[in-house]
Amino acid sequence: MATTVNGAFSEFMREIVNLDQEKTKTARSSRDNLIDNIKGFSGKNDFFQVYDDKILRFGSFERRTKIRPIDDIDLMLCLSGEGTRTYTKLGEIFYIYGNDYDSSNNLMTDNTNYLNSTKVINRFISKLSDLQDYSKAEMHKNHEAATLRLKSYTWNFDIVPCFYTDANFYLIPDGLGNWKKTDPRIDNERTTNVNIRHNGKLLELIRLTKYWNNRKVTIKIGSYLLECMILQRYENKSVSETWWIDLEFRDLLEYLSSAILSDIEDPKGIQGNLNYFCWSDRCKISEALHNAYNKALEASKMEIKNKDQKSAITKWKEVLGNDFPDYTGD
Repeated sequence: MATTVNGAFSEFMREIVNLDQEKTKTARSSRDNLIDNIKGFSGKNDFFQVYDDKILRFGSFERRTKIRPIDDIDLMLCLSGEGTRTYTKLGEIFYIYGNDYDSSNNLMTDNTNYLNSTKVINRFISKLSDLQDYSKAEMHKNHEAATLRLKSYTWNFDIVPCFYTDANFYLIPDGLGNWKKTDPRIDNERTTNVNIRHNGKLLELIRLTKYWNNRKVTIKIGSYLLECMILQRYENKSVSETWWIDLEFRDLLEYLSSAILSDIEDPKGIQGNLNYFCWSDRCKISEALHNAYNKALEASKMEIKNKDQKSAITKWKEVLGNDFPDYTGD
């Protein structure tokens, strides 16, 4: 129910894109409750010692860039090295030397002294299956996490076992039984800082762009890659004295149509190029973004130059889909 473009975007973000505040509170509470439950396993004969201070909440839910519905919540559950686990690196692969606990619980890669990350995840799954209020624990499809499904809510938890190193980064499963380097704290801090720089307006723009990306008008861009491209633009963009989300989104579409054609480096300096699309797919995505930009440009001209709110709202509906509000004026 909207009579202006500004009103339509406000309603759209509130009712369709942004997470419901009460569900968000419930989700955070359920996450904290899960952490407490896992801490209850800590140090038992059949489970690791948990490193409380290095448990890490990460992902789009933590960065507040997730759109409706809340479907998954990410958590890195840090395990203590207990002074007896060390690691070595060969290329980009990390190997963690196991200790007596790992050996006695059959957590080593066969015929080696290395702690097997897949077996560690399976140990998580075994323990998580004992928890109340959760319907199923299973291996995530990427073999890098345990997925815990709830009985009462619509979201799952993706729980990544990890170790914190003396070099100030984390080691997580690589999906092949070994370990790889990461540090989501860098992403969390980057997103927060760039959002603050733009007066707290950026997160909503990221969510709006994710919504467009999910409409399947082209090959879907991975959520993390999309966030990195947006942050790359706004790290280097002057702070606007005025901020209109429709105009920012319009101009962002044009920027992304060009950015997707280039490699995008991991801001953590770990993964290298994040833009895994081949040239043909990059061009298809670029074309779809540019087409959306052209429609957005028409919509803004209708609103600003022609003073035609109805036509502008109708054109924005072409960009954002049927859930975008209809014009309800005369």
